[in-house]
Amino acid sequence: MTQSVVVQVGQCGNQVGCRFWDLALREHAHVNKKGLYDEALSSFFRNVDSSKCDGEAHFVGGRIQHLKARAVLVDMEEGVVNEILQGPLREMFDSTQLLTDVSGSGNNWAVGHMTYGSAYREQIVDKLRKAAEHCDCLQCFFLIHSMGGGTGSGLGTKVLSLLEEEFPEVCRIVTSIYPSAEDDVVTSPYNSILAMRELTEHADCVLPVENQSLVDIVKKIKHMSHSGKPGTVIRRESAIISGQGGLIGAEKPFDAMNNIVANLLLNITSSARFQGSLNMDLNEIAMNLVPFPRLHYLVPSLTPLYTLADVSVPSRRLDQMFSDAFSKEHQLIRADPKHSLYLACALMVRGNVQVSDLRRNIERLKPSLPFVSWNQEGWKTGLCSVPPVGHSHSLLALANNTCVKTTFMELRERFTKLYRKKAHLHHYLHVEGMEQSHFSEALSSLSSLIEEYQQLDATKGRLMPDAPRLRIAR
Repeated sequence: MTQSVVVQVGQCGNQVGCRFWDLALREHAHVNKKGLYDEALSSFFRNVDSSKCDGEAHFVGGRIQHLKARAVLVDMEEGVVNEILQGPLREMFDSTQLLTDVSGSGNNWAVGHMTYGSAYREQIVDKLRKAAEHCDCLQCFFLIHSMGGGTGSGLGTKVLSLLEEEFPEVCRIVTSIYPSAEDDVVTSPYNSILAMRELTEHADCVLPVENQSLVDIVKKIKHMSHSGKPGTVIRRESAIISGQGGLIGAEKPFDAMNNIVANLLLNITSSARFQGSLNMDLNEIAMNLVPFPRLHYLVPSLTPLYTLADVSVPSRRLDQMFSDAFSKEHQLIRADPKHSLYLACALMVRGNVQVSDLRRNIERLKPSLPFVSWNQEGWKTGLCSVPPVGHSHSLLALANNTCVKTTFMELRERFTKLYRKKAHLHHYLHVEGMEQSHFSEALSSLSSLIEEYQQLDATKGRLMPDAPRLRIAR
């Protein structure tokens, strides 16, 4: 059995991570009725009481016993981490896993990356090494952070480069929360563009999630839940946006949005945490979906997003679930993949679904999905037998699709509006080690990335001629 370590950086990273651990425990408790410490639990949790590794109940009255999350929590403001330590998940973490400061990064990438990155480098590396030492076979690091703030974008990408430096052979999958155009952090375009360069250079896979997409999904679900129309009333306790039934109590403003991202992580890690007839190794995601090292941004799409309350209404047919996964309404970024080019696609299915169902739906959908000519069969599939709590089955699609360039172009436009006026630039240039060249290099890196996607898009509908045979010298 392999293990993975989750690294949560900044306020958003820690809040999303907190929802993930809560819902993951809920899933394990649902399957593992006796609370035995088994292989499924060991993938993301470690048992700190070796004398009670057999037959010990770990889920007693909603409390966690003898389990520690395989996680490192970093934030330069202590508020969110302190809240976690005072909440129902407090027993899952100890001081060796936590790193906090009190002053924060002031929504400044340079402070997070340069100042705190240098000051806390050794402590971060030490905590990462300790987390890795507790693993028998370390397979993957999951980094969760936001792009708009200072700690998430700056220190988050610094941690990413340290992971590559210290553990070059271990896969690095990053979940990045991108700000919306109406973001209240005025410097978020600067932070996002500076972070983008680091993600492009140091990550194996990036799962971009847009705040605006999350807002739209939550609004749509809440509208449906209050519509009262027959057959459309949503069962609240099993909606993907609800944490009800887990350990965490009253919900806060961003909990519904954070839950969607946590469910993305639950689905991508399901094959590592549970058995299945076609389990997907986490390393296989990058191996199969990333044909070019820099083009490793995978568009996530999640379905179902809710469960209907009326059990007499038939649930959406399995085929409909596959169709939904390729519609822009279920994507976690605002773009339309069907009008862009697919480089590869993964389908990660949970529940009682057969391989034949997967194959049938891939054959059904293929004609409507424009794949790059040299990878027409670029599908990767995974089947996990354990569905999410409250659902009969679920599907996560990860598409390496050129539509992601739309998000990057909008980000570049917002950056350029600020940068043209040199607005707020002095806040960054006052930080030791930060130079104006960092901005121009980051912009150049993003423009180059967009151009690579555009060049691929230009080949859509064109079949590549067969490559000439190699002549073998005698």
